Amino acid sequence: MRKLFFLFTILCWGSANVFSQNITFKATSEKAVVVNQQFRVTYTLTTNGETGKDFRFQESKDFEVLFDTGKEMGTSAFMDGSGKVVSRHTESFKFVFLAKKEGTFTIPPSTIKVGNSEYKSNELTIKVLPPDQTPPASSGQGNSGQSANSSGSGTSSSDDVFIRMHVSKNSVYENEGLLVTFKLYTLINVEFANQPKFPEFEGFSAYEIEQSGNQASLENYNGRNYQTVIIKQTILYPIHSGKITIGAGKFDVIAQVRSQQRQRSIFDDFLTIMTPVKKSLTTSPVTIDVKPLPPGKPASFSGAVGDYKMTSSISTNKLKSNDAVTVKATISGNGNIKLITNPEIVFPNDFDVLDPVINTNSKISQGGVNGTKTIEYNAIPRFAGDFTIPKAEFSFFDLKSGTYKTLTTEEFQLHVEQDASGNGGTAPIINSSNKQDVRFLGKDILFIKTEGYHFHKGTFFYGTINYALFYIIPALLFIILFIIYRKQAAENANIALVRTKKANKVASKRLKMAAKYLKENKKEAFYDEILKAVWGYLSDKLNIPVSALTKDNVDANLTQYGAGENLIGDFRNILDTAEFARFAPAQGSGEMDELYNSTVQAIDKMESTIKK
Repeated sequence: MRKLFFLFTILCWGSANVFSQNITFKATSEKAVVVNQQFRVTYTLTTNGETGKDFRFQESKDFEVLFDTGKEMGTSAFMDGSGKVVSRHTESFKFVFLAKKEGTFTIPPSTIKVGNSEYKSNELTIKVLPPDQTPPASSGQGNSGQSANSSGSGTSSSDDVFIRMHVSKNSVYENEGLLVTFKLYTLINVEFANQPKFPEFEGFSAYEIEQSGNQASLENYNGRNYQTVIIKQTILYPIHSGKITIGAGKFDVIAQVRSQQRQRSIFDDFLTIMTPVKKSLTTSPVTIDVKPLPPGKPASFSGAVGDYKMTSSISTNKLKSNDAVTVKATISGNGNIKLITNPEIVFPNDFDVLDPVINTNSKISQGGVNGTKTIEYNAIPRFAGDFTIPKAEFSFFDLKSGTYKTLTTEEFQLHVEQDASGNGGTAPIINSSNKQDVRFLGKDILFIKTEGYHFHKGTFFYGTINYALFYIIPALLFIILFIIYRKQAAENANIALVRTKKANKVASKRLKMAAKYLKENKKEAFYDEILKAVWGYLSDKLNIPVSALTKDNVDANLTQYGAGENLIGDFRNILDTAEFARFAPAQGSGEMDELYNSTVQAIDKMESTIKK
């Protein structure tokens, strides 16, 4: 009876625990608001069917509660992994707050009861930003750290949209991590025109942080409140000391701006015409001062910087000869853990040592690279006896204390017994200089016998014509292959020549993708691929970076290559048509077919012109 009662109690407790885990009470709101701006706070209760009661709302002295928008209820159903239908009951309590003053404030948790249990919501932290300052008169100058060039009929200041590259530290040690963030600031609706061009991060080991959705947030910068989105975040580890510069990034966006109107009408207050305008944004280069590590490095130091811990273990302390033993060392912490050097485990001489098995698990976040590196050292003892596996050292530079620290593995004692087949009894023992006096129990050494053998005289290959050809033919083949290799290496070294030769091949791949979009009637993607194919082909063929290409210098360079006015006009018409169609009303399939055929013909004519 006691056992049954105990089992019943455990089951009841487990059921109650599972039920409580299916109940959540969460508060949500904006993370940042502006002074005198209204914002909504929502408390959401989710249960398996029970309703809440005795909701107690906690006010904050830093905010004014304007009104309660009421309570909303809903029920949904879904199927769990076992195929059982589970219903979810939701209750939402919504309030409208007013931000009264600038600063960072909190709203304390509220409470609600479900059954006999009370649940508490999370605390909310809200940043209240100052109101927008009156923007200065447009001077054509952008914010520091960025620039914006636009083209189109609309009007837009360079302060309306820009991108900043922010580094968490401007001075670090070798192999010390720093965070680089690319953030978009905008007051207008924008979208990227093509793939952003980020710096190459030369001189660094780079680890990109995976972005879980680009969520916009409000941020005050230079007196104005911008909608901001983090485009990319990367953890960088400098691989050498000195001044290392992170180059500029380039970003092309399409901004929706108000159209310029020469005459105002009575409809201006009711209708705003927006025009898409292409803007080129750049970030300013940033120089990082990378300091060399201080002197006094331990012998076991190999460049690790950060904060680490190390543990070690052995698979067994007692085994038989010819069985494997594993010594495991686990290093965990924060730093460039993927590139740290493994500690050196020294096994006795009579052990066959295998290559270590390495397993690295890491997580990249804004705080750096955190994780563990596990190294399994495997060895096989061949003889019986008692052996010692000495300690291994791992040293790193600790950023918090500014000193070098050394971690060690354990010292392991290993007892090896003779295996069941009788092998591995003892290690070899030499009693005299006569090799026949060597005593060993294994049979893996056999000495060469020098007595009782005859040498037979036969026909020799040396001195014949076949012998000479055996050397001459490979030598000739080597010389021919060497000449061909040098010729190809010289051609590959000429980057401009390589790009020119591959221009048609690259353009053909893009045109195949454009043809695919044409069949699927994906008009925007089709025109975008046509533009990429033509601009990329001209860039490779004329050996001019895409960023430096304009329609004017394309005309001039095509003339130098011998292209006629008709061919030059064809390329210009293709570019104008594709650029206009991306933002104009939908085009018919006939126009798309005609543009595709014109592009193929223009590239074919260009290839024929160059070969003449």
